[in-house]
Amino acid sequence: MPTPSSAPAAPDLDPAALRAEAEEVLRRLVGDPAARLREDQWTAIEALVAHRRRALVVQRTGWGKSAVYFVATALLRARGAGPTVIVSPLLALMRNQIAAAERAGVRAVTVNSTNAEEWGQVFDEVRAGAVDVLLVSPERLNNPGFRDEVLPPLAATTGLLVVDEAHCVSDWGHDFRPDYRRIRTLLADLPDGIPVLATTATANARVTADVAEQLSVTGTRTLEDVLVLRGSLDRSSLRLGVVRLPSHAHRLAWLVQHLPGLPGSGIVYVLTVSAAADVAAHLRAHGIEAVPYTGQTDPGERLQAEDDLVNDRIKVLVATSALGMGFDKPDLGFVVHLGAPSSPIAYYQQVGRAGRGIDDAQVVLLPGAEDRDIWRYFASLGFPEEQDVRRALDALAEAGEPLSTPALEARVALRRNRLETMLKVLDVDGAVRRMRGGWLSTGREWAYDGERYARVAQAREVEQQAMLDYVATTGCRLEFLRRALDDPEAAPCGRCDGCGGFEVPREVDESAVSAAGADLDRPGVPLEPKKVWPAGVKALGVPVSGRIAPAEQPGTGRAVARTTDLGWGNAVRELFAPGATDGETPVPLRHAAAAVLDDWARELGLDGVVAMCSASRPRLVAHLAEGLARYTDLPLLATFRLLEDGPTRSDVNSAHRLAQVARRFELPEDAPVAGRRVLLVDDRTRSGWTLAVAARQLRRAGADAVHPFVLGDGD
Repeated sequence: MPTPSSAPAAPDLDPAALRAEAEEVLRRLVGDPAARLREDQWTAIEALVAHRRRALVVQRTGWGKSAVYFVATALLRARGAGPTVIVSPLLALMRNQIAAAERAGVRAVTVNSTNAEEWGQVFDEVRAGAVDVLLVSPERLNNPGFRDEVLPPLAATTGLLVVDEAHCVSDWGHDFRPDYRRIRTLLADLPDGIPVLATTATANARVTADVAEQLSVTGTRTLEDVLVLRGSLDRSSLRLGVVRLPSHAHRLAWLVQHLPGLPGSGIVYVLTVSAAADVAAHLRAHGIEAVPYTGQTDPGERLQAEDDLVNDRIKVLVATSALGMGFDKPDLGFVVHLGAPSSPIAYYQQVGRAGRGIDDAQVVLLPGAEDRDIWRYFASLGFPEEQDVRRALDALAEAGEPLSTPALEARVALRRNRLETMLKVLDVDGAVRRMRGGWLSTGREWAYDGERYARVAQAREVEQQAMLDYVATTGCRLEFLRRALDDPEAAPCGRCDGCGGFEVPREVDESAVSAAGADLDRPGVPLEPKKVWPAGVKALGVPVSGRIAPAEQPGTGRAVARTTDLGWGNAVRELFAPGATDGETPVPLRHAAAAVLDDWARELGLDGVVAMCSASRPRLVAHLAEGLARYTDLPLLATFRLLEDGPTRSDVNSAHRLAQVARRFELPEDAPVAGRRVLLVDDRTRSGWTLAVAARQLRRAGADAVHPFVLGDGD
């Protein structure tokens, strides 16, 4: 264990008295009168409070890293220090941390994309000294208003800076996030003597060194000035196993057959957003209470899903990596992966959600033949080639004024997410600057670091091979993961299927396989109804909140395909491609729509069709609705009226998206929908709020049921 700094402590900070005070705060935090600090916890707290050092703590999930910064905050605030600023990547993490802070008598507030209407009040309270901890999402660090108006005075008054999940700082890490690189600017702006703490559970030696080096970016600080505390990554409660099955249908059947027998409630991780929805729907169809959870799930629904899992109201969350850092359920009984993550380090982090507060948790990996294709796809979204970067820089320079991402997207052959990621990196590098209204060229010379990008890409390939080796190993699985994280204490666990301590079930019932295969071949994809209004939408002039009343919700709908799917997804993407003209429904999609209705709508007892209105594709929507009415021999009851035909944005949060559509259209007063079961037809859905608002209007007009139908689901 590294020794504490030799710098003299302040005269009033007697080490024994300070530790006693720290442990009293810890007892309030955890609610245990016998709680004691671990030695490395105390070492970190003493370094921060007594010596005002910079420290990096790399410890396993559940070790108590958050206790370090909450205890340190309480001690520093008692000595007149300013508020602690925690840069935290996920809303789930923020919510758990705020709850933990309250137990310790520490008042914590947050600033993130879901509570913009509260920012003014939050900053007033920070300035008034009424806040002990301010949690900030990394994306806020480069929001123009926050960066230019809030960040400088905040940096000047901060008492402690905490970088949680610090592996995100490093582009060598498995979960690098460009927004985290803005932290280097925040570090450089801190006054001398302000302590800094970075924490992570998933950093190998290379990432640890990179993060520690970035912590020492100011003045004459060197790497030796950063205290690094690394501990054992053993997880004594985990039992790890791998089951290799011949097809996706077999893996779905394994879940249906064996999830009910796994202890407690847990998580099934999948690799894509569409898989989360599909798998959750399949499990529900077979009597297993399952809810999807992805980065595209509405924040209010994510919060509800987390709460349902924590309180065992559901058996399983079917989640992408969006459910990861910071989610805390001590008695989580199992984690199953339907498809392997691309890195043993990422896998270790996700399985670390299980078994924090219980003695036995089961961890099962069901790898798929398509895993490598999915890894390859996500790898293709890495930093673009130099010619694409130069084209974007040239376009910004030629514009001479800020360009929005959509405006720049029309000039650069990069998809939206990849373009935005690239711009964030260029912003930190000083080549562009994010402004109100878009991105502006700074004119500064910029060098493409192709050598580093190539090394990072090669490191990713090495990690992918290591994950394949994990699947194939006959040795100890936990030892394998610990060695991947450079844990010097890695040793056989005695509890996994390789050590003989875990007999993971491998049999699959053939009837369940047949049922899964039939489910996979069924046309169309479900559209789940919105159940919770977005948080904060009242402040935007829409008078709704909380759960959507069941009597105002639509039923489950259908789309022909997701825009991210293969197969019919290709036809849908072509229909909605930029520059595509409005017109009649293409013949192949007419047949697909009919097939979906044949499979889905026969038992709904529909009484009529209602068409949505559209500013961009009125002919397509009208033709689709009329054609479906003829095909089903149902009357076309009404068409919504468009009240505002200006453009809307889809790249906004749920509250703003709902505010955009809430008053955009209306149902004609004389629409004969009372007492009817309605098929609501639109061309596509993105956020789902247009369909939710339209369904609410129909239900309030007396419709007995509303079932949405669209060609495409997604951007």
